[in-house]
Amino acid sequence: MIGSRSTRWAATKRRGTSSTAPIAASRHFDLGVVLVGRAQAIEAELAQGVFDTSRVRIVDTPDVVGMEESPSTALRRKPGSSIKVAADLVARGDASALVSAGHTGATVMAAHSSFGMLPGVDRPALAAVIPTRRRPALLLDVGASVECRPPHLLQFAVMGSMFARVVYDIATPRIGLLSIGHEETKGNELTREAHQLLKAAPVHFIGNVEARDVYSGGADVIVCDGFTGNVALKTSEGLVELVEGLLSEELSSTITNYVGSLFTRRALRHFRMRVDYSEYGGAPLLGVAGVTIVGHGRSSAKAVRNAVAMAYRFAATSFIDRVGQEIAAATPA
Repeated sequence: MIGSRSTRWAATKRRGTSSTAPIAASRHFDLGVVLVGRAQAIEAELAQGVFDTSRVRIVDTPDVVGMEESPSTALRRKPGSSIKVAADLVARGDASALVSAGHTGATVMAAHSSFGMLPGVDRPALAAVIPTRRRPALLLDVGASVECRPPHLLQFAVMGSMFARVVYDIATPRIGLLSIGHEETKGNELTREAHQLLKAAPVHFIGNVEARDVYSGGADVIVCDGFTGNVALKTSEGLVELVEGLLSEELSSTITNYVGSLFTRRALRHFRMRVDYSEYGGAPLLGVAGVTIVGHGRSSAKAVRNAVAMAYRFAATSFIDRVGQEIAAATPA
């Protein structure tokens, strides 16, 4: 039963990511956790604290997929790698969700191989939660499917709309298509053809969205191919780090500014919370027939904890089944 200690979550460990974060989430939701990776390294992390061992199961795997490796080659040569073993645990029903902060490509391929795709979905999509002036929005795909065709963007829109309704309780999510202009004739062949498909789809399509408007809050879901989305996301992360650094330098450059900064720390903390990716945990991999959350390569303990929390919500609300129903309704016969 969801929420009981018998429910387990498979999590792979990346170097530099604390193994204790999933356990912190398990205490909050009363869950069990399966930690998949090199047992010696995991046990060394766990030895730093006191935990309820009845909640934790360690699955030792000798192999891991390095961040520099080709995912397809690595998974073929390393069938016992931690990400593949973790995905198989979920596929067999020994765990309810897969959470990984490791190699994104390997995670996508392992989930695709172990879970398969939902009927009517051709390509998976990583959905990143992004802050806007109004409320969080969804940008997809941000890296799972680099090369896309127009029907893929339609599928992304349907899945993103379902996400917005389930997670953010938005009755009619507004769907935007990331392009270089608001006019439907702007963009490349992919965006122009996708625009026509979205106009006829059973979603609330508001038209093209330019990059400068992504964070305005005008759209609840913004769709694009994985290459464009990944560049947009990484550019945004770099900009946030630059703004934070410049603000800190300016506020501490003089005594007057330093004294003033003491009164603005609360505002700065709120700003950081609104733009910090760790607040959202990770990006759900939509389209595969199993709950999969892909964490940032630099995920902190807080980010991993929130990723497990997101996985819990998805499993508890039968999110995968509901997405499948939406796709079936939106796909032409």
